[in-house]
Amino acid sequence: MNTTITYEFPLNERIRVFIRLEQLFLQFNHFLTGATVADSRAAISVLLDIMMIFNRNNIKTEILKELERHSQVLNKIANNQNVDKAKLEQLLTQLNQASKRLYAASGKVGINVLESDLFQSIAQRSSIPGGTCSFDLPEFHYWLEQDEDVRLKDLKHWSSPFDDISTAINLILDFIRNSNTSSEEFAEAGFFQISLDRSQPFQLLKVSLDKSINCFAEISGGKHRCSIRFMIPSSDNKRPIQSPDNIPFFLTCCLL
Repeated sequence: MNTTITYEFPLNERIRVFIRLEQLFLQFNHFLTGATVADSRAAISVLLDIMMIFNRNNIKTEILKELERHSQVLNKIANNQNVDKAKLEQLLTQLNQASKRLYAASGKVGINVLESDLFQSIAQRSSIPGGTCSFDLPEFHYWLEQDEDVRLKDLKHWSSPFDDISTAINLILDFIRNSNTSSEEFAEAGFFQISLDRSQPFQLLKVSLDKSINCFAEISGGKHRCSIRFMIPSSDNKRPIQSPDNIPFFLTCCLL
């Protein structure tokens, strides 16, 4: 049983977008396996959010850059005597395979979703609160009333272009999250500040806190300096306040 809560703070926009997509892919996969109409509606809603991020960012290019950067880092340490050669080769193979799959995918990611008249209609009406009722979109209502297998087939077809993207993002974030060891720290009167080495490409901060401590971590700052405040949750319509206690926690500065 996990006894800690971990709060993550991305230190650049690329990792911020990757983590948002990771969360959306997890939500989509959860609702994808659901059998109810509500599950299918939720899956469509999440897929619309994914499409919105892709419309605003060149995700494929950003992922390829990050995969290349990771490969370069791993190749630099290949001659280190303390490195597990077999594990290193396995990681490099995973990175190379992810890159090849993305390079092989031609055209705009998700174009088959945009080619669906039904999905386009749903996207247009989704900007209106409650805008996908049966009287707004009778075709959507008809689709929702189809057998679970039919809805699942369509959802998998619409989401399939994002499968390799999701795999690559999971690979990248897993490398970053596990690239450094944690150090135990104390936040005096609920406050802690850290300065990061400007010459090092830090990607992510992780703050792990025991669940028994009645606080949550509020992280702010940028790639050179960050502040961590441990806040007592709000109650009785009062805003959260900074804890007056010295709070023990584990800090990980992910560098890869």
